[in-house]
Formats: sequence, structure tokens, C-alpha cells
Amino acid sequence: MDPIAIPVLGIAAGIIAIVLGIGLEMFKRWLKHKEAMTQVVAAQTAEQAAQYASHVERLEQRVRVLERIVTNGGAEVAEEIEKLRDAPLN
Repeated sequence: MDPIAIPVLGIAAGIIAIVLGIGLEMFKRWLKHKEAMTQVVAAQTAEQAAQYASHVERLEQRVRVLERIVTNGGAEVAEEIEKLRDAPLN
């Protein structure tokens, strides 16, 4: 083998090892960043789901009140409407 080829191959192998080491470290940081972003999105999604559930519960309560008003007699409807006007909104 050529005496110059051995040092050139050694230098090339060293450069390749350095580049791969840097690339691996960059990849690890990218994975950590993606994991952190996934956790943030999951937390936001859970918060939105809780808000939607609360909103749906309020709507269901209002529908139950409306069903009760509709199924009651005509004289009680005005009284129920007045009660609803005085009731605090959630």
C-alpha cells in the first residue's frame, strides 16, 4: 500500500467520525425538541377537551330546562321564563 494512503485514510476516518458524532448529537437534540413539542400539544389538546366538555355540559343543562318548559303547561311557561331571566349564567 502507498505510504501516503495510510495517513490520508486515517485523517478521512477521523473526519467522518467527527461529522457523524456531531450529526448524532444534532439528531438527539432534535428528538428531544420534538418530544417537548408533542407534550405541549398534548397539554393544549387536553385543556381544549376540558373546555369543550364544560361547554357541552352547560348546553345540556339549558336543553333540559327548555324540554321541561315545553312539556309543562302554558301557564307555567311564563313563570319558568322569568326564573331563567333571574338565574345567573355560567
